[in-house]
Amino acid sequence: MSGTPKAKISLRDIRVLQPGQTIWDGSVSGLAARRQVGSVVSYYLAYRMADGRKRTHTIGKHGSPWTPETARHEARRILRVVVNGADPMSDKIAERRAITVAELCQQYMADVEAGRLLTRRKAAKMESTLISDRGRIARHIVPLLGRRSVTSVTRDDVEHFMHDVAAGITAGKEKTKPRGLSVVRGGRGVASRSVGLLGAIFTYAIRKGLRFDNPAHGVVRFADGRRERRLTDDEYRQLGLALKAANVWKPAITATWLMILTGWRRGEVLGLRWSEIDLPRRTARLTNTKTGNSMRALSATACAVIRSQPQNSDWVFPARSGRAIVGYRKMWLKLANVGGLPAYITPHVLRHSFASLAADLGYNESTIASLIGHKTHSITSRYVHCADAVLLAAADVVAGAIMKLMDLDLASNQAQLQLRNRRRDGQVVWDEFTSL
Repeated sequence: MSGTPKAKISLRDIRVLQPGQTIWDGSVSGLAARRQVGSVVSYYLAYRMADGRKRTHTIGKHGSPWTPETARHEARRILRVVVNGADPMSDKIAERRAITVAELCQQYMADVEAGRLLTRRKAAKMESTLISDRGRIARHIVPLLGRRSVTSVTRDDVEHFMHDVAAGITAGKEKTKPRGLSVVRGGRGVASRSVGLLGAIFTYAIRKGLRFDNPAHGVVRFADGRRERRLTDDEYRQLGLALKAANVWKPAITATWLMILTGWRRGEVLGLRWSEIDLPRRTARLTNTKTGNSMRALSATACAVIRSQPQNSDWVFPARSGRAIVGYRKMWLKLANVGGLPAYITPHVLRHSFASLAADLGYNESTIASLIGHKTHSITSRYVHCADAVLLAAADVVAGAIMKLMDLDLASNQAQLQLRNRRRDGQVVWDEFTSL
């Protein structure tokens, strides 16, 4: 140890401290300040344990909150711990050995993907949710908190994390494959959802005995801020023209028609299987939705869309591989570009537009919820296997109104004359339907 002892380390001493120089505090034994290289000065405490072992405990760098006075106060606290027979360094050593947030995220995702963690509806997370979770972990949580030990993260850390994501600290572009590009965006919505996932991950940590509290609890998240948009009459017409003009793979176009005519979620349509469809009864019994099993009434027009698809795969809208369609987002962007549709129009807007139009037509919330698959609390719905006449009629009326808005009015006299002698099993043949 070098340097000249003094009564107390002062702020002036810190300012004039030279690189490589150490000064010792005369009022607290073992307390020192040292400037290594550059402008950084650190406070540390040298002491001996009861068994004679030497320890050096770094208190922190000069600057808020550490000043000569606060460093002295902390040094006295540490020495009291030593006198009582404890080792202040043991907590730091344990923390360095503790699991990191990045490692916790890996364990969490492994258990989720294996189906060992269930959602509130007591089911495994859907693949679409897993994809979102992986993205938020890799692009926001790990870059900002990944190196921290699980036990060291505080509520303040989570709040800083949320504001950093909202401010776009983690935004950017990254290559996903030789020709793929992922655009990582920040914003309040992404920040709030990332904090929600972080809360679930720390709940998992509590279950595993890795900590006793959840630092995400009590963090006030940003308001959702989503604007529930709906298609205008002109936008419905533009969409109809785009569907007829777009040079996009036919199963994607057909799937889009079904989204428009049913208000179903994108994943429900793209993952639809033939085993879930009962065309004679105009009923779909979906088994993998956000709300669990869900029975849906099908309009006659929606049945026509489904019948147009060849039954050469388990999926109604298969990719060329025979599996469910992937990469639909690119197809949707091409379609929207052809129709000159605003950027805010997404497949979810189709869903909200269907529900809004049904409300305009006078249908109540329970009917609309049944048509589009919102969560209901009816016990008897578990045992009903086909849609009733009221729901079927409602589905037909809403689909008919949508077709009229898209300038494809099947109820018009002209359409009736064209199709009078060209019906199959009560349904319009798809090629004739799209040629109107």
